[in-house]
Amino acid sequence: MEEVEVLRERAYSFLRNAKRLYEEGEYDIAAFCIEQFCQLFLKYKLLVKVGAYPRTHSLMRLLRELDSAAPGGGLSSFIDSELMSITRVEDAYIVSRYFPRRYERGEVEKLLAFAERFEEAIKDV
Repeated sequence: MEEVEVLRERAYSFLRNAKRLYEEGEYDIAAFCIEQFCQLFLKYKLLVKVGAYPRTHSLMRLLRELDSAAPGGGLSSFIDSELMSITRVEDAYIVSRYFPRRYERGEVEKLLAFAERFEEAIKDV
């Protein structure tokens, strides 16, 4: 159970950090923190539901795994309706770390709004 709590706490720490970095104008690292929040939150939920999670960084794979573990939980419709946002956040894992591309304020603002919708969709699964 300690691992479960650690993942949940770290996920929310990344979300808080993303919001702080956004306010400070550090958009690249804020985008990375949003991805980390989503990834760790999914791994936390999978650990609670099935006792394990796949060793992957893919948000889509983690979402599909959680959807399989909680059929009827509404994740399929969330995935379908948020597909573009999911892939943008998933891309932030690589882009914010390795590519010479800068995130803009508006982009991160949209990623933060997605993170709120994501949390709402996942928290009760």
